[in-house]
Amino acid sequence: MSKNSFFFNLSDQLSGWRLVIISILMLVGAGVLYYFNQLGQALQDRETKYATLYAESVRFFIEQGLDSPCDYTFVSEVIGANESIPAILVSEGEAINAVNIAELTDSTRTFTEEERKKFLDEKILAMAAEHEPIEIDLLEGQRGYLYYSSSSTLKELKFFPYILLATFLVFGTLAFIAYSSSRKAEENRVWVGLAKETAHQLGTPISGLLGWIAVLREFDGFDQSIGDEMEKDVYRLETITTRFSNIGSVPTMKEENIGKVVEETTLYLRRRISTKIEWFVANTLSPDINNKINRHLFEWVIENLCKNAVDSMAGVGELYVTIYEKPNGKVQIDIRDTGKGISNANQRKIFRPGFSTKKRGWGLGLTLAKRIIETYHGGKLFIKQSELDKGTTFGIIV
Repeated sequence: MSKNSFFFNLSDQLSGWRLVIISILMLVGAGVLYYFNQLGQALQDRETKYATLYAESVRFFIEQGLDSPCDYTFVSEVIGANESIPAILVSEGEAINAVNIAELTDSTRTFTEEERKKFLDEKILAMAAEHEPIEIDLLEGQRGYLYYSSSSTLKELKFFPYILLATFLVFGTLAFIAYSSSRKAEENRVWVGLAKETAHQLGTPISGLLGWIAVLREFDGFDQSIGDEMEKDVYRLETITTRFSNIGSVPTMKEENIGKVVEETTLYLRRRISTKIEWFVANTLSPDINNKINRHLFEWVIENLCKNAVDSMAGVGELYVTIYEKPNGKVQIDIRDTGKGISNANQRKIFRPGFSTKKRGWGLGLTLAKRIIETYHGGKLFIKQSELDKGTTFGIIV
């Protein structure tokens, strides 16, 4: 497989930039995660120190006793300042104090003594799994333990970088879709303009050719059969001009018998393509089965697929065209050649603009064919089967 050099270079440039952008985004994402991880760790260390200070304040308060002349102002402020870190003080296996437990301060929820004890036991287990409890010396040689967990702010902070990255990802995806749509629209306008200008430029010489054929017919001894074939080719040019004119416009659809259209198209091609190609056309459609199609564009698709098949066989081989009705009422056309086939890797690229099996050309034939069938006719164009050195079958369903 080969690509046209213009599209090849453009594709390489875009792929290179894409890799650079993806690498930068990955580095930014990794940097964001690292920064917030470090920030979260610093806040976690701070809360651990604060919990330790809180535990020491509780120990000092209990150790001095209520009747002590000591000034408890600072200690009371330390204990009262803890408004965010959930903590439970345990002595002798029993919870003797709990602070900043949202469920216990919820006025809409009430606990029985048994429910409260069970709830605190579960909370203590959860806190123990999260942080190592802080040991406190209590009165008369007793030992207490302060269990605590991270504040809700710190817990929410752990999810913040992922939310931030997800937000960037969503906005980045939307921006990419908008850019991609804009670029495709611009490309479509260029190709549509080129096609219509080509059709316009062909109009005058085609009219001139018809006039010259009429003049030739007036000469004695002129072989009229030659004139008939010349007219067929000129009318074919008119058909091609009409096809180019229809690009970018909503085509006019008419009821046609697809089998008849395909037969007429292949008959025309047989006389103008290598005589070393054997044609086998099988049409099992009933004459009264009609579908709404644009004849000029549909013929273009058949012609394009048949010419591609001939090229893949290097002008020597067999070409099978089968037209039949599917059980669901759709019409299917299979075009099979005995050419070189298409590799699995290239089958995914074959319909991309600029990708071609030929050394010459823009690589737009199959792209336009797929658009004509799927966009204008609501059908499907696909590779039904392909095997290297044995041939390829293209399928059309309309």
